Order: sequence, then C-alpha cells, then structure tokens
Amino acid sequence: MLVLSAEGVLPKVDYAIFADTGWEPNAVYSHLDRLEREIAKPAGIPILRVTSGNIRNDALDPDHRFASMPLYILNQDGKAGMTRRQCTGEYKIKPIKKKVRELLGYPYPARIPRDVFVEQWVGISTDEFHRAKDADVKYMRNRHPLIDMGWSRSDCIRYLSSLGLADTPKSSCLGCPFHGNAQWRHIRDNSPAEWADVVEFDAAIRKGNARANATGNRLLGEAFLHRSRIPLSEAPIDHVTAAEWAALQQELGAEEDAEQLEEGVTDGCSPWTCRGEIAATQDDFGLAT
Repeated sequence: MLVLSAEGVLPKVDYAIFADTGWEPNAVYSHLDRLEREIAKPAGIPILRVTSGNIRNDALDPDHRFASMPLYILNQDGKAGMTRRQCTGEYKIKPIKKKVRELLGYPYPARIPRDVFVEQWVGISTDEFHRAKDADVKYMRNRHPLIDMGWSRSDCIRYLSSLGLADTPKSSCLGCPFHGNAQWRHIRDNSPAEWADVVEFDAAIRKGNARANATGNRLLGEAFLHRSRIPLSEAPIDHVTAAEWAALQQELGAEEDAEQLEEGVTDGCSPWTCRGEIAATQDDFGLAT
C-alpha cells in the first residue's frame, strides 16, 4: 500500500506507521530502511516508527508487566494448553493508537470530538476479505484499498516484484509461536545468529512468565515456542505440515518472482490481522490520511 500510494496508484497518504515490537528479523528492519530511503522519502510520506518496548526483553524481565505471547503449554498431567495472546494488542495496536491520537492533536486521555478521525488503510487482500473489519474506536475509520482494487496476494507479489521488491520479508517477531515449520526452517537455514537467539529464548521461557515466577506463581507445566511442545532445538521443523503443503500447492502456478518472494513462508503478523497459521498479505504498515 505504501508503494501504491508513493507511485500515485492510490491517493497519497499523510503517514505510514510501523509498530516495532523490538524483535523483528534483521531483514525486516533493513527492508524498512530501504522503503523509507527509496520509496517514502522521495514521495514525501513520513514513516513513523512506534513501540511499546522490546517484547523479548520484557518477556524475560521479572520486573516488567508483560502482555503474554501465545506460548504452547505442556501441563503436568500431560495435557496440552496455550497461554492467552495479548502481544498484538500491547505491542502493535496500542502504540499505533497512541500515535494516531498525537497526530490528531488529542493525546490520551483527551476526548476526541466525534467529527475528528483518521482514515486508516489496512492491507488485507481479496484472499482474506473476511478479515476486513471496522476499527474499534471512532477516531479511526478502516479502509481496505487492496480489496477495493480487487487485488489478491499474488497481485501484490507481482507488483512488488515488478519494482525490484521481490525480497520483501514478512513482519513478525523472531520468536512468534505462530511460526509454521517453514518459517522456523527459514530462520535456522538463513540466519544462524537469529536461530541461536530464538533457541535461547525458547529455553528461557520454559517455566513461563518471568514476573509471575518471581512472585511465586509458577506455571503448572512447561512453555514452548513450537507447537510440538518440544524444545525448539529438537522440534521437528523439517516436517512439511499439511497446511504448508497446501500453501505450496497454491503457489505452484505463480511466477518465479512470486516464488522468490514467498520462499515457502506462509505466516506473519500485523496489527489488525494476526493470522497465526493462515497465509499473510504484505500489510505491516498502518497508513493514515
């Protein structure tokens, strides 16, 4: 959407907002820098980077209030469970709303007049039209330009590839439990340092919330990043799941550039469309007009 706006295909937006959890892959930060340098600045579109903190550090800090990640739990009785997902609201939605209020001139807790609002673009494509929803606050009104244009995921990939952006990475925390095997393999095989980081983090969260543990409320079980509930260093990430196989089959008819962009990774994260195991679109910006 940012490129479409900068190129004049869509109206020019006033701002692009990137919600940074502090634990994105290096490739995402490099890509963001490139977008800012080559696309946004020449078009006069400021990219605003907002954050609520570093999700990795916060998770391991017993003195910090932490919005939980959706960790996989193996209870003492052998039953499987999962912790609540609060991270998207805390590290994505909250800082974006805070910035939008500032841009409107009504920082919290000021009351925003009914007729004051931003139009916010959310990058959901036709493949996921069912995820298109209204905002939950009156000062933000959602619009879904890709759906309005009738663009599918493949259309987005073709467009990015035509502009030399075929290497566009997906935005998601390095240690997101919603990663599929393909994305875990991608980290392991392409970035040894980042793989060592997530393996270390996986071991560190085995007993769950650091703050709860510090106050004596220990988790009655063990926490894991991988859905197998096995330490990440030993998890069966080389297994091609049914969901991954289906996604790969869907891509068989796509152009080579599309395959280069996709690289078999089918999940990702963005503020209003955290989709876990479901295929993602390139929608990691909040665009405001």
